[in-house]
Amino acid sequence: MSATIPDDQRDDGDQSISDFGYKPQLKRTLGNFHTFAAGISYISILTGTFQLFNLGVGFGGPAYWWSWPMVFVGQLMVALCFCELAARYPVAGSIYNWSKKLGGAHLGWLGGWMMVAATMVSLSAVALAYQQTLPQISSVFWVIGDGSHPTDAAKNAVFLGSCLIVFTTLVNAFGVKLMARINSAGVLVELVAAVVLICLLAAHLTRGPSTITQTHGLGSGQPLGYFGAFLTASLASAYVMYGFDTASSLGEESRNPSRNAPRAILRALVASFVIGGLILLFALLAVPDLHSSKISTDGLQFVVLSTLGSTVGQAVLWCVVIAITVCELAVHTAGIRLAFAMARDNGLPASSWVAKVSPRFQTPVVPAVVIGLVAIGILVINIDQPQIFSVVTSIAIIMIYLGYLSVTVPMLWQRLRGNWRPAEGQFSLGRFGLPVNIVAVLWGGAMVVNLAWPRAEVYNATSPHHWYLQWGAFLYIGVIVGVGFGYYWFRKRGRINVIEGSRAAVPEPRRPAAP
Repeated sequence: MSATIPDDQRDDGDQSISDFGYKPQLKRTLGNFHTFAAGISYISILTGTFQLFNLGVGFGGPAYWWSWPMVFVGQLMVALCFCELAARYPVAGSIYNWSKKLGGAHLGWLGGWMMVAATMVSLSAVALAYQQTLPQISSVFWVIGDGSHPTDAAKNAVFLGSCLIVFTTLVNAFGVKLMARINSAGVLVELVAAVVLICLLAAHLTRGPSTITQTHGLGSGQPLGYFGAFLTASLASAYVMYGFDTASSLGEESRNPSRNAPRAILRALVASFVIGGLILLFALLAVPDLHSSKISTDGLQFVVLSTLGSTVGQAVLWCVVIAITVCELAVHTAGIRLAFAMARDNGLPASSWVAKVSPRFQTPVVPAVVIGLVAIGILVINIDQPQIFSVVTSIAIIMIYLGYLSVTVPMLWQRLRGNWRPAEGQFSLGRFGLPVNIVAVLWGGAMVVNLAWPRAEVYNATSPHHWYLQWGAFLYIGVIVGVGFGYYWFRKRGRINVIEGSRAAVPEPRRPAAP
């Protein structure tokens, strides 16, 4: 039997849950910093910048830095739309429930399916970041191979990543309070380390700000010139600044979520932009040799070690490992809430099991285990693929951007029809709502096209060359969407309804008083 929250522990946000037909099942234990930490740990500046710096510089040179503020402005428009939704509908599995509320059951299910699948792939993609950091700290972390064979890195990455996924599965299974404590502690370490890194890099500057206008001749001879190279390089920024909606996905476990979730979303995104932008800027200005080929291979790890020395550099890299760990934890947590939200609407196979909340740990245990196993399976399938890093990461991010569009597009439609009303007394964009929403949709569509473009240098940069890797975004995502919607159409269409264990009790009508 699922746990139910006693009346004396209920929050004002429980009314929003009841409006969806659900009863409160998850315990509200998270405060302001916990929700902020969930959002910023999913974005995880140290994870993203260290994992993708080489991609940006390799394709766009130092001038790729300008993609960072460009992506921030676009994602800010999306985040502002989400803030209005988080204030009005602070429920678990935010993307799924928002899409369902705004666009109907079909679109809601598809948006939720995309996000659940994206979370599983993202869990695999983030876990691969261990391989880019741990072996540079010590050769001890070369558990499989030593890097001499073309597939050694991929095999070792699968092993290290699987260990990380097992850890996040166990933590999430033992309850949100343990997850929040580890996540908050990790975020504190990450924020302190990021600020210290900024100061250390700033103290070692070797060149001026004009550096970020240099293109190193990249894009010459191509049809679009440097603009084409810049679009490719911008993927390094687009791959980082997402996941801020995690703060709202924990709405049923947060105190006063209508007020705190919108603030957490904006704080997480703005803090990530400022801190990440400064790290990237000072790294470009401080690295001793800006033309070193190791920047395109070893990335920001090489910059830190060559600029700050091995002792300080390795201390920073250990902080990056902590950041990767809490990022993985946040991604896993968000996926669990999405699966739980869909299952209590009977939207997934074995929904009654997936939606079951452990009476002891007060968290959905089954989706924690299933998502972890699927993520490990994705890694194992790609164990001999040197392209595993770019292919897995790209597919995950595209599906997340599509999931975001499943919210912003129907929200725009509701605005144009005059049906959208922000929560009274809570976060509201006012008269700026329509233009912000329009930009959010245009931005999301443009980035999906840019991310999915079948660039051989992104999806199939090294041998063996396969057409299905270069067209992987269209092929794999098409299969995921087709299989998922086929399952919905033939198995779940017309059967989406709150399951018995999660359904809110219908109050009995009052009997008229006796005369």
